[in-house]
Amino acid sequence: MMPFLVRAAVAALGLWVATLLVGGLHIANPGTLVLAAVLLGVCNAVVKPVLILLTLPATVLSLGLFLLVINGAVLALVAWMLPGFTMAGFGSAILGALIVSLVSLFASAAIR
Repeated sequence: MMPFLVRAAVAALGLWVATLLVGGLHIANPGTLVLAAVLLGVCNAVVKPVLILLTLPATVLSLGLFLLVINGAVLALVAWMLPGFTMAGFGSAILGALIVSLVSLFASAAIR
């Protein structure tokens, strides 16, 4: 249970940084931020593997760059499901997903 909470906290940190840096992302309050982080973790565990499998040819042809589009789609799905999380467009979703991924990478490396 503790590793999930740490990952959720890191995802919340990444989402918070993304809302500061990307003008098209807006999270209404800290409670919505925590819910978005937990929901992002669930969607990454359930929806993302299915999307990766379905889009495998595009991912291989783009040498993995299509994974950025998948990450943006998962973040957009979370924004669509959560009322206090708004997104201006798919470009904001891709940029926000990239920032969340980078913050998660650096935070996970610092924790270890």
